[in-house]
Amino acid sequence: MSFLDRRDAGRRLAERLESYQGPGVVVLGLPRGGVPVAYEVATALDAPLDIVVSRKLVVPNRPWLVFGVVGEGGVRVTDSDFGDRAFLSEDDRAQVACEQREQLRRSGARYRRGDVHLSLDSTTAIIIDDGLATGATAHVACGVARTRGAARVVFATPVGSCRVLRALTAVADQVICLHAPQLFGPIRPWYEDFAEVTDDEVCALLNRAGETRAVPRLVSAASRLT
Repeated sequence: MSFLDRRDAGRRLAERLESYQGPGVVVLGLPRGGVPVAYEVATALDAPLDIVVSRKLVVPNRPWLVFGVVGEGGVRVTDSDFGDRAFLSEDDRAQVACEQREQLRRSGARYRRGDVHLSLDSTTAIIIDDGLATGATAHVACGVARTRGAARVVFATPVGSCRVLRALTAVADQVICLHAPQLFGPIRPWYEDFAEVTDDEVCALLNRAGETRAVPRLVSAASRLT
């Protein structure tokens, strides 16, 4: 199975998620690539669209080495063994996490055009990404949705690693994937068009989604973020 682009993937994923159409459902895209997919799902389900922002924790001066992910609400997943092997002190790790939390706050405010996000209290949160390779960001996103008050968390993606999808069932109530091959590498080969998604495109999709439906109660991000 392959997809023309993220819009095509989102429309096909929406068909699998049509049973969730109804009140109390919020769709959450993972910036940046997950947002175009999530937009199509939110449109098909007539559900509000928001994002879950996260930042990778990388080893200083070696940005290709990632030892964790931090998300909104103070949610964090780290690989302490990897940090030890990279000779990172506790102070180094704390400094990286502090810097990325600040970047995370700025990213969320930029994407949402302000310090507000949709309320997830007692909702079913459907978290969408364009693919699932390692699972760390998805794991954090599920934790963020719980922190923001979601009663049920569903993670959905067009394509992903079978092994990682199984592991994600520990933090999501349901995991949905259109195609989960046993052997899985990069996400790009599963799309004919996998062009980079820009920050402006993310903002435009969020604005468009907000304009096409009545926006539910907004919550100040500062009231939940740490």
